[in-house]
Amino acid sequence: MKPYSLLIFDWDGTLMDSAAHITECMRNAIQLVGAESRTDQEIRHIIGLGLDEAIRALYPQAPSNLIRAIADEYRQEFLVRTTHGSELFAGARETLHTLAAQGYDLAVATGKSRRGLDKVLDETGLRELFPITRCADETRSKPHPQMLEEILTDYDAAPHDALMIGDSEYDLHMALAIGMDSLAVSYGVHDLERLRQAQPRGHVDDVTHIPDWLEKQKVTE
Repeated sequence: MKPYSLLIFDWDGTLMDSAAHITECMRNAIQLVGAESRTDQEIRHIIGLGLDEAIRALYPQAPSNLIRAIADEYRQEFLVRTTHGSELFAGARETLHTLAAQGYDLAVATGKSRRGLDKVLDETGLRELFPITRCADETRSKPHPQMLEEILTDYDAAPHDALMIGDSEYDLHMALAIGMDSLAVSYGVHDLERLRQAQPRGHVDDVTHIPDWLEKQKVTE
């Protein structure tokens, strides 16, 4: 018997190799508004949060008008100005189709905006696999668990029915807050030592290893 009925994926750094693109867009936005620069490593660490929360983490003492200005420029960079996007991790598409064929329900819980997620779902052709998704601009940002709670409600599922899969501590702490199991992926923005502090059920080093990991968790009736 499958250990879970519902698999909830983070997007950036878990399914899509987008850290470099996000970092570039944020770096450009910061430069355009004339704010004090931040290192690529500092920017990578806030990937996974909602946009306003991410910028606030980079500039804790900044006034609200600066936060809004950077956010506006970031949206223009990410959604309008950059012509190159990001690619799915190798094997991610095939893995998702395999999991759907095995009978798992799939969902996305992401720090992206609704406009940003819709854009990449359309570009990748994966929208049909994710009937339920939640974004940071339509509910509370990670690590608050509200987006997970809403996904569970939509699927009429309990926390023990679902598994959160993500590459950041924000993903895993979100699951931990409501007693949901999580699976860490070690190839994203946060290293494995940092991820383990959020008590994931396990970890994988490649997106294609997820079905095998789930197979090992199966329970007998």
